[in-house]
Amino acid sequence: MEVNKLWLVFFISFATLIPNLWANIAEFDEYWQQRAQQAWNNTLSAYEPSPENVTTNLNYNVNKALVNSSNSTRRNLRGNHKRYIGRCMATNPIDRCWRCNPNWERNRKKLATCALGFGHKTRGGIMGRYYVVTDNSDDNVLDPKPGTLRHAAIQRRPLWIIFAHDMNIKLSQELLVQSNKTIDGRGANVHIAYGAGITLQFVDNVIIHNVHIHHIVKSGGGLIRDSVDHYGFRTVGDGDGISIFGSTNIWLDHLSMSECQDGLIDAIQGSTAVTISNCHFTHHNDVILLGASDSYDRDKLMQVTVAFNHFGKELIQRMPRCRWGFFHVVNNDYTHWKMYAIGGSMHPTIISQGNRFIAPDDPTAKEITNRNYAPESEWSKWVWRSEGDLFLNGAHFRTSGPPAPPHLTYDKLDMIKAKPATFVRRLTRFAGALYCKRGVKC
Repeated sequence: MEVNKLWLVFFISFATLIPNLWANIAEFDEYWQQRAQQAWNNTLSAYEPSPENVTTNLNYNVNKALVNSSNSTRRNLRGNHKRYIGRCMATNPIDRCWRCNPNWERNRKKLATCALGFGHKTRGGIMGRYYVVTDNSDDNVLDPKPGTLRHAAIQRRPLWIIFAHDMNIKLSQELLVQSNKTIDGRGANVHIAYGAGITLQFVDNVIIHNVHIHHIVKSGGGLIRDSVDHYGFRTVGDGDGISIFGSTNIWLDHLSMSECQDGLIDAIQGSTAVTISNCHFTHHNDVILLGASDSYDRDKLMQVTVAFNHFGKELIQRMPRCRWGFFHVVNNDYTHWKMYAIGGSMHPTIISQGNRFIAPDDPTAKEITNRNYAPESEWSKWVWRSEGDLFLNGAHFRTSGPPAPPHLTYDKLDMIKAKPATFVRRLTRFAGALYCKRGVKC
């Protein structure tokens, strides 16, 4: 009897660990083993040994966009407020690449050439055909109905996924997306809400653009098809808006995200070459988690750019919360937080450039940064730099590491730095999902 009890305790403990180890995979079969190995090979290939190359290139493009843009700093109205109806304005280098062209619908795939930062090689479904989602249902996760988002997402071939009309999609289980996909919500008002979230697990080359993701809840698990030729048993989902697990070349752009049961965005287990840009985050506790375990040292290859986002109302912490890797946080607008904005553990490198930080009125929450699980004798060696940031209402960024940046061997043009945070309102003016009408400039 005692032996049986011990086995039962072991089984329950192991079952509890499975979601953390393999992100909801109940049976790590040969299929998933092969995908995991390929994903790790992709991580090694995508890793940039000189990450300053990428940050410098982004800074150069920001400068070019600002030189050629107008000087208006009036932010568009978001959420339930009146929609912006003025002339089209592309206020940062990513938007300048594709927006303000009335024929954007005829050349949707131009978007795939516009990513900057560590996810700049992401091309999504550029090599594939268009797949038009016509049905917002998600009734059968083992045999998805043609015309649904799930049916499109599990295809092995590259696809550029668009939507026939406005849709509210309630996912009955986590949506497992295959490699080489673009989910492009332009031209429709697309909400993924009140159901499960999106999972990018052991995949490469995915763009998610211009959708609303909110009120995501835990999924019950069970048998779910993850590709046209494989399905398996999944454990209970955490309730993340977007979960990036062991994946590479991921670009999340112009998303409006709020009120998910767990995190809005998690990137873990060796994910790298990720850009999160032009997003609007509101009403949430744990916003962005980059690296989930202090013991998983493969996350030292994680490289993520967080650029031109607006961290808005009713946010509490993790904007982002980082472990191990290299993180470039550039020209974001931090207008709200209740605990801290940027945190980390396990000696991550965090480069903060040209962000605007407006501290809350709470005198105990003025510090932007938060180090976890390390004494000052240790975290004082971590490279956390602040360059050109703007601090308002008593906000302060506690830097650490060597005072001088590493020596970079690039010419003067490449070494142009990010603009100071006085430009952030302009750069983030259209963060979040855009109103893009066919035949009209976005």
